[in-house]
Amino acid sequence: MSDQKNLIIAIAVSVAILLGFQFFVEKPRQDRLREQQATQQQATAGQSNAPAPSGGAKPGSAELPQLPSLAQQAAGQTLSREKALAETPRVKIEGKRLTGSINLLGARIDDIVLPEYKETIEPDSAPIHLLSPAGGPEPYYAEFGWTASGDGVALPNGQTRWTADKQVLRTNEPVTLTWDNGQGLVFTRVIKVDDNFMFTVTQKVENKGDKPVTLFPYALVSRHGTPTTAGLYILHEGPLGVFREKADDNGTLKEFSYKDLAGEKAQEFDSVGGWLGITDKYWEAALIPGLDQHVKARFSHVPAANGVAERYQVDYLGGGKQVEPGKSVETTGMLFAGAKEVKLIDRYEEELHIPRFDLSIDWGWFYFLTRPMFFTIDFFYHLIGNIGLAMLAVTVIVKVLFFPLAYKSYVSMSAMKKLQPEMQKLRERYADNREMMQKELMALYKKEKVNPAAGCLPIFLQIPVFFSLYKVLYITIEMRHAPFFGWIHDLSAPDPTSWINGFGLLPWAVPDLGPLHIVSLGVWPIIMGITMFLQMKMNPTPPDPVQAKIFTFMPIVFTFMLGRFAAGLVIYWSWNNTLSVLQQYVIMKRMGVKIGGGAEKPAPKPAK
Repeated sequence: MSDQKNLIIAIAVSVAILLGFQFFVEKPRQDRLREQQATQQQATAGQSNAPAPSGGAKPGSAELPQLPSLAQQAAGQTLSREKALAETPRVKIEGKRLTGSINLLGARIDDIVLPEYKETIEPDSAPIHLLSPAGGPEPYYAEFGWTASGDGVALPNGQTRWTADKQVLRTNEPVTLTWDNGQGLVFTRVIKVDDNFMFTVTQKVENKGDKPVTLFPYALVSRHGTPTTAGLYILHEGPLGVFREKADDNGTLKEFSYKDLAGEKAQEFDSVGGWLGITDKYWEAALIPGLDQHVKARFSHVPAANGVAERYQVDYLGGGKQVEPGKSVETTGMLFAGAKEVKLIDRYEEELHIPRFDLSIDWGWFYFLTRPMFFTIDFFYHLIGNIGLAMLAVTVIVKVLFFPLAYKSYVSMSAMKKLQPEMQKLRERYADNREMMQKELMALYKKEKVNPAAGCLPIFLQIPVFFSLYKVLYITIEMRHAPFFGWIHDLSAPDPTSWINGFGLLPWAVPDLGPLHIVSLGVWPIIMGITMFLQMKMNPTPPDPVQAKIFTFMPIVFTFMLGRFAAGLVIYWSWNNTLSVLQQYVIMKRMGVKIGGGAEKPAPKPAK
C-alpha cells in the first residue's frame, strides 16, 4: 500500500508541476525579466541603434546595413497604419490568399494582409495584418538588398526610390523594380508571389562601369517593439531558424525568445541554405536563402532609445559576388509571410527543399506523437466535417487501441473494490501496528492476485494523449476558430459561458475577474468535473483517510484548473471520462462489484 501511496503522490505532484509551473514560476519570472529589460533600455537610451557588424573575408565580412531609422516616427508622432501606407509610393499586392503592397521607397515588403483569417470570430472582424510599415504602429517588414565591404559604392537603402514596371503584383505576374546608382551599377529586383504565402525575390546587378565591384547580398526581417505573446513554455514565439553545416545535413533548430535577445549580443550562425524568421503563434515571416548558398545568419536586438521602440531583426548575409565591367550577377531568396498551415508548410519543405521547415510549427519534444495526432484528427475532420466530432472519434479509436491494457486495469480496480471489506478488517485489526497491517495487506493482494498500482495505468495512458491533443489544439491554425455545436464557436478558446450570469440566461455580463477568472466556470468544465467525479466514485476508496479526502477533492481541483483551457480539450476530457466510466461500469457488473459502494455482500452461508 505504501507503493500505491507513493505512486499516487508522484502522479499528483507531476500534474501539479505541469499545470502550476506556468502560473507560479514562469509568469513571475517573465515579469522580473521585463522589469530588468526596461531598466536596461533606460540605461542604454541614446546609444547607437546599429547592431555590431560582422567581420571576416567571406559571408559576413561586409557590414550589414543598420536597422532602418525611425526618425519619422519620433515619440508621440506615430501615424495610423492607413496613413503610414499612404505616405509612400507603392505597388499593390493582389495574391490569391494575401493582399497588401510593396513600398517603393526602399523596396520593402511591409504591408501583408491575410483576408481569410480574422482577428476574432465576429462576422465584421478585421483581417489579420501580418506586416506593417515603418512610421505606423508596430512596424514589421522584410527587405532584400546588397552591401559592400568598403565605402564609395552607392547602394540602395531604406530611402531609395525604386521604379516599377507595373502597379500591381499578382500571382504569376511578377513585378520588376529598377534603380540606377549613377555610378554604372543598375540594380533590378524581380518579385513574384505564388498561390499562397511565398514570395521569390531575384536580385540582379549589372555593371555598366569600367571597374569591378564586389557586393554581398542580404535579406532581413525587422520587427519594432516587443509583441504580446502567450508566454507559455509549451509554445515558442520569436526568432528561430534551421541552420546546416553542410548541404546534405538536416540542419539544427535554433530558437530565441524576445527576452533572450534583449540585452544580449547578436547571435550568429554560419549555414549552408537553411532558413530563419520570426514566428507568432499562428503566423510567420521567414527568410529562405538559396539551397546551397553559404550565409552568415544573425539574430539581433536594438534597445529602445530617444522615444523609439526597441527592435528585433533576423537577417542573413551571403558571400561576396564580383561584378566585372560589362557583366552582371544575380541571387535569389524567398520570403514566407503568412499562416502556418501544416500541410502547406510540409509542401513547401518538400517542393522547395527547405530543410525542416515543418519546425516552423512548434510541435515540441513530443513531435513524434503530436504530428500524428494532428493528421488523425484532420483525416476525420475531412470525413465528418467537424473538428470537434473528429476529435471525439479519435478518442474512441484511442480507447479501442488501449482497451486490452485498460481492461486489465479496470479488472484490477474492480477486484480492489471487492476486497475493501477484507482490507477494512485488516486495518481495524492492526490499527496500532502499521508495519504488520502493510504486511497483511500485501499478503492479501498476493493471495487474490491483485495489483494495487494497476488502477493508475489509465491515467498514464491518458497523459500523452492529453498532452498531444492539447498541443494540437493550442498551436495549429487549423484548430483556430473551429466551431463545435451550440455555444462553442472556437474549440481553441475557453468555454465562453459562466455560472455567474446563469450561463447567459441572466441579463448581465460576466465581469473581468482578473486572476480570479478561474472561478468563472462554463458548462463544459462543469460537465468535465461531473464525469471525473463519477469516475473517481467507481474506483476503490483509498485505505488512507487523507488519500481518500484528496481523491474526493481532485475532481473539483481539476475542474477549476482546466476550466479556462481550450474548450476542445475540456470536451475531449469529458468524453474520455464518459467512455472510461462506461467501460468500468460494464467490467464491474461482470465481476459482481457494487457500483458506487463497496463490494457486493457475500452470499449467506448455508445453515448446518
